[in-house]
Amino acid sequence: MTALIDTWSKDPSEEDGMTDEHAWIWREMIRCMPETDLSDKRVLDIGCNQGGFLRMLYDTVPFAAGTGVELARDRSALANAAKGPRPLNYLATSTLTDAGTGFDLAFSHEVIYLIDNLADHARQVMSVLAPGGHYDAVTCCHANNPLWSHWRTKIGTFSNIEVPNHSVADITHAFRSAGFEVSVSRFLAHTPIPVEGPSDYFPSDLDRFDVYCNWKHCFRCHRPA
Repeated sequence: MTALIDTWSKDPSEEDGMTDEHAWIWREMIRCMPETDLSDKRVLDIGCNQGGFLRMLYDTVPFAAGTGVELARDRSALANAAKGPRPLNYLATSTLTDAGTGFDLAFSHEVIYLIDNLADHARQVMSVLAPGGHYDAVTCCHANNPLWSHWRTKIGTFSNIEVPNHSVADITHAFRSAGFEVSVSRFLAHTPIPVEGPSDYFPSDLDRFDVYCNWKHCFRCHRPA
């Protein structure tokens, strides 16, 4: 079992900017959902950080109840403080069943690459999803991304969690072995990509375009009914 931590990053600025930096991708995740009516659905956000994804999802497509789980204690506290009147709850735990069971949908964004034991994670997700439910895990942090080696080294300098080196095949194998029906999409392939010039993660805007269009994958893991 993974131990809880106080913060995910040794550098608070890496965490505090995530809500703004990831918002455009969250909107695409929501747009790509097959469901249009979530009024009777329960939703789980795995690795919720400060809770921004579930707030955005509820404000866009209201659902019955949402739960976010997070290893970092301070992130879940900030998420609960920011939820307002929405039917959301956030908790710090490394065990998904602490959040309950019977979820209709689960999501994670740039979380799965930090999970060392993918097989255990897949089994835990299977145990909390309702039959017919699905888990959308979105990441470009994997060994098939040509920039990943550089990113992994950089992330390792400030992460309080060890950074594994999973490939696309590692991820799909773990979920298929747990009994999921798995599909993978380049879900940003037809999305306008914000260009911001060179950065620590992208040597050029062409690299940014290439990674987001070709290597940002959505792993949709469907639990058979």
